[in-house]
Amino acid sequence: MDVLKGFTDRTANLSSILLAVGAGAVILRLLHTYSRLSHIPGPASAAFTDFVRRSWVAAGDVHQKHTDLHRRYGTVVRVGPNAVLISQPDAVDKIYGFKAKFLKSEFYDSILPRMKGAKIPDVFATRDEDLHRRMRRPVANLYSIANLTRFEPLVVSTIEYFFSRLDELFTDKGREFNLSDWLQLFTFDIMGEVTFSRRLGFLEKGGDIEGVIENNWKYFRDVAANTQTPWLDKFWKDNPLIPVSAKRNPLAEFGAARIQERLALTEEERENINQKDYLSAFIREAAKNPTLPELALPTWTNSNIQAGGDTTSIMASVVLYHLLKNPKTLATLQKEIDSAAQEGRISKLVTWKESQRLPYLDACVKEASRLHPPIGFPLERIVPQSGLEVDGYFIPPGTRVSMNPWAVHREVGLYGDDPDVWRPERWMCGEDKKRTMYNSLLTFGAGHRVCLGKNLSYFEVYKIIPSLLQRYEFELLNPEREWTLETKWFTMPSGFHVRIKSRR
Repeated sequence: MDVLKGFTDRTANLSSILLAVGAGAVILRLLHTYSRLSHIPGPASAAFTDFVRRSWVAAGDVHQKHTDLHRRYGTVVRVGPNAVLISQPDAVDKIYGFKAKFLKSEFYDSILPRMKGAKIPDVFATRDEDLHRRMRRPVANLYSIANLTRFEPLVVSTIEYFFSRLDELFTDKGREFNLSDWLQLFTFDIMGEVTFSRRLGFLEKGGDIEGVIENNWKYFRDVAANTQTPWLDKFWKDNPLIPVSAKRNPLAEFGAARIQERLALTEEERENINQKDYLSAFIREAAKNPTLPELALPTWTNSNIQAGGDTTSIMASVVLYHLLKNPKTLATLQKEIDSAAQEGRISKLVTWKESQRLPYLDACVKEASRLHPPIGFPLERIVPQSGLEVDGYFIPPGTRVSMNPWAVHREVGLYGDDPDVWRPERWMCGEDKKRTMYNSLLTFGAGHRVCLGKNLSYFEVYKIIPSLLQRYEFELLNPEREWTLETKWFTMPSGFHVRIKSRR
């Protein structure tokens, strides 16, 4: 018995020692992690675990949370054991500029779409710089303004149909409707026109088709929190034990189905299709570049639908919402548009070239992209070996740094003492000041990883806003009520209800 008792005591002592050593190792690890960035201010709890910033994303208001953190702690804030948030506009070029050596972090792995269990080599989200160059180079020119003007007839066709549906259902009928919802249907149908040479049917139905819009939002809602703790994907999207069917991406599958429809056509049938659409160009480029990844074609197509619809509808909604909430700015823009129309400087359906002659319209669009960038998420990078210094803080190599567009766009040093206020006049300034403000916008990212669809989004917005305001008079219902916002990558507004009358 004494021998057994001695053995039990020795085992208990050994277990206690091992537990103590393990606890000590954990404590030392935590202390090392904490001390590495201890000179940077921020919430104390966030310094020890990434689950704090994950909870901010899960709450759906991370755009406002990050803005509030900067207002409390300054332009450089610690938001994780190895994560720092920055709002200093001067840091945009350092981190995202063409000469910057800051690579994308594992943050982006979580938003990579999957199809049939495989990751799609998304141009925006891929972390592989070589793959990014190979995927971007063949199609980059397709998104230039010069090339986009070729799509003008397709865009005009959808605008005309959009107006016909508004007239059929709402114009001079006293019926209210959510204008944001209809702008979203419009922009998704435009993406169908320019990508597949046919509208996808959203405007015709007056609602979603095959769950494309709903599934796009659901996808980002599901993956948003994991961008802050991407290692959890090993237990979910990258877990081989979970059936592929449970990790479906219906939006990517929708695009893939449209590709198969086109490839199944005979050569004669293809000749009857507008060969200038994006899908035709994508097919040509994929055929010319055999070294491209196998999924290049669905990747390009998916990017068009996924990003093009929501970002553009949000931008257009923000412009119109704030114009209707601020009658003085609406009156100023309306006067500019009406004068240009009377003088024959713009058409009823405004062309891109004509829209560039409307300086107050330009100010309103830029103010919308500043005040409410469609993406309200931090764009994360890895600090290179040279380190990073911002506003007197040295950030060591390997740190994950990010800038939230919402917070950067509200820095008073650049945008004035009223950054939360809709004031397009802030853009009616000298060219140098305007250029500095514009170059600090992260509405579509920055540098060589800027969103490919940036020009396409602006192209649509600059056309649809003056065309709408020439044709319709809007009555905003419940003008005292603010719309609600939810950020799950996109900062999606709840929308606003209007009635419309004809101005013709």
